[in-house]
Amino acid sequence: MLDEERVKLMTRLALYEQTKGQEDFKISAYYRKDYASLHVICSLISVTIGYACVVALVVLAMFDSLMAKMSNGLILFLLLVVFIGYVVVMCIYAGLSSFIFNRKHKQARQRVKKYNHNLIKLLKMYEKENE
Repeated sequence: MLDEERVKLMTRLALYEQTKGQEDFKISAYYRKDYASLHVICSLISVTIGYACVVALVVLAMFDSLMAKMSNGLILFLLLVVFIGYVVVMCIYAGLSSFIFNRKHKQARQRVKKYNHNLIKLLKMYEKENE
């Protein structure tokens, strides 16, 4: 005879495995610090590429006016502004990425712990039935 509660639990476990479970198992295989650091580094590389593209587009758009006003002081000032802007963007993006990926890992670990708890509960149901 099938136990209705056991069938519901098995269905819930199977649904989790098919939806969020696959990603959660991959995420929870990492330590939180390692997972967050890896993704922050990847994010910072992407931001660096994006920032370089934006700076290149701005330089190309303003090329005529820059060539007309060209001086060593202006070039140094623009390089300083670009560098400070880069550092500010990187700091903000690193902080946001770290927060997001730490939270994502924490939530995945909580779901995996709940999944493991339900597996243990299912195992106890089977053991109780076999007795």
